[in-house]
Amino acid sequence: MHQSTKIILIIATALIIFTGVVFLLQSKKTTINRIPAQNNGNNNEVNEEVPSTSIDFTEITRGDQSKNQVVFTFDGGAGTQSLQPILDTLKKYGIKGTFFITGKWAENNVDLVKQISDSGHEIFNHTYDHPHLTQLTDEQITEELNKTDEIISKITGKSTKPFFRPPFGERDSRVLKVAEQAGYRSVYWTIDVLDWKESEGYTAEQSEQRVLNNLKPGTIYIMHIGDNITGQILDELFMNIENKGYSIVSLTEGII
Repeated sequence: MHQSTKIILIIATALIIFTGVVFLLQSKKTTINRIPAQNNGNNNEVNEEVPSTSIDFTEITRGDQSKNQVVFTFDGGAGTQSLQPILDTLKKYGIKGTFFITGKWAENNVDLVKQISDSGHEIFNHTYDHPHLTQLTDEQITEELNKTDEIISKITGKSTKPFFRPPFGERDSRVLKVAEQAGYRSVYWTIDVLDWKESEGYTAEQSEQRVLNNLKPGTIYIMHIGDNITGQILDELFMNIENKGYSIVSLTEGII
């Protein structure tokens, strides 16, 4: 075989390999939505809920797994039914809580936002009006985050940076990159307690068992202010978790 022919074959092979690599990389750019729990035959035992694909922007999905501690996060974007029981329980157990609040909720509940902040709890960004971020432009995503930060910082004197939680758990690499450029790191969750499914018949007992059956070091739980279940079960949950030898910590404490 002539030397020139060998060179042509080498170049052609290299091009084929390069094209394959590019195709694989492009195929990984998928939208990541709230992932349904994978049922293992028991309605309360689930595989941990994690992103459906790997992403380059270091999204938080769990805390430090080297310690027997877990993180409870509370989203606020609708009602206020469980807020006072949440605050009372956090105070009772001496726990610093973590809240993700929308700008619109903050506007409508200024005194409650002050109460959360004055009680020493963390407040992070949950966008302004809880949109589907993957359907927005880059500019609209940035506006959602900046507007919320401005509203909440005026109430509390503290920025919502550096963390945000995408509404509905919907995000993709573009959303995370835009958020990163705005100064935010995404916080997903390990286990969705499903308290938000109360209107669909999901019960307080099911939510409580979902927490306890999936208790592992570093777990980040997501619960909600605007339902009744969270307020009904939180005190007993905290007691049971501490009795099992676990500590309950804030997000910033739990990712160290």
